[in-house]
Amino acid sequence: MTPRQRLPNRRSCENFNLNVGGQRYCVSIGRFGNGELAEIFITNGKVGSDADAAAKDSAVVASIALQFGVPVDVIRHALLRDAQGRASSPLGCALDILAKDFGSAR
Repeated sequence: MTPRQRLPNRRSCENFNLNVGGQRYCVSIGRFGNGELAEIFITNGKVGSDADAAAKDSAVVASIALQFGVPVDVIRHALLRDAQGRASSPLGCALDILAKDFGSAR
């Protein structure tokens, strides 16, 4: 198994907002020193809601996967999509935005 790449305790982050299913989400990302996506945090304004909990948990699992070397595109393509191929979840939408804007979320 690939060892987990640890991140420094203090690091910069990038933030952006998105809307999924009529809900607004705030996304924060951190990167490894080489610019690759290392972590993602997702929250919405309804603290304690099922949607907020699911978004937060999915982002934590994705962050752990990234730190163990799972490529972003593997995560993206494993997530739920609609009949047109559009992401159906906050995590999927966030990763698609990053891939579009940064090319494979780099």
